[in-house]
Amino acid sequence: MIVFSSETYMKEKTFPFCINRYIHDSQNYPPVHTHEFVELVYVVAGEAEHVFTGKHYKLKAKDVFIINPGEDHTFRIPPGRSIEIINCLFLPNLIAPSLLKELGVSQSIDFFYIQPFLDTDDRFHHHLNLVHHDALHVQSILETMLREFESLHQDASTLIRLKMIELLLLLSRVYREEKQRRLEGCGSFGYSEQHLLVLRICGYLERHYDEKIAIPALCELFNISSRHLNRLFKQETGLTVIEMVHKIRIERAKYFLENTNEKVIAIAFKVGYEDPAFFSRLFRRNVGISPGKYRGRIHGMTSL
Repeated sequence: MIVFSSETYMKEKTFPFCINRYIHDSQNYPPVHTHEFVELVYVVAGEAEHVFTGKHYKLKAKDVFIINPGEDHTFRIPPGRSIEIINCLFLPNLIAPSLLKELGVSQSIDFFYIQPFLDTDDRFHHHLNLVHHDALHVQSILETMLREFESLHQDASTLIRLKMIELLLLLSRVYREEKQRRLEGCGSFGYSEQHLLVLRICGYLERHYDEKIAIPALCELFNISSRHLNRLFKQETGLTVIEMVHKIRIERAKYFLENTNEKVIAIAFKVGYEDPAFFSRLFRRNVGISPGKYRGRIHGMTSL
């Protein structure tokens, strides 16, 4: 499996962002690949099939969707057809949690924290297709980001960060409205507010698993007491917050062991552990074998 690294597209560690405009056709489209970053795709024009983890989903103009790190995908385009997209690549730390807290929007970006972690069919059978005015707004934001990215202005990174927040807020608003219409159409009430809060927190943990996760900071970000968070999280997921962080990190470590040649010690650091020995013990406890043996077993199976 081809893995696109962050370093290939993002030249500055302090500004992990890249945006491009592409036209793909039947002779020119990316191979099946995964990547280490978040990818937000907006379809400007044309049609194609999106092949996501082996399943095919139709794409058309004004569609917008997010691909998470580690998810494999490509396009299939019939002869004589093409698709034009704006491709926005970034790492979650592009937007500091402190900025989300200051703006009071940590519970208003569900298109980033909830929708990308839903069941695959739910994500792509019900991906956003924007109505005219929303499509114009989203495309305008993306084109502004593209111009700023290419301009090399001193303050371009600041403007792009602010535009990214605007984009995620707008898409999340559209997502909530569309979801509400679907629920009303089938007579369902949807998730409770408590469950939505836990989904948001889980999404945040998925996005920031490689960083230090402090319960007090998490409580402040999502405006919830530590006691209530621990009780609610355990009730909804069966795990504590810290257990969930370990679970996410171990899954990411398995991905890196399967798809890269990085050393175990490097992977430990990459998924958020400063102590490689602790990482190895935790991996063995959760998976049943050491990281090295896991890699050997997986590579042995793929070579059969």
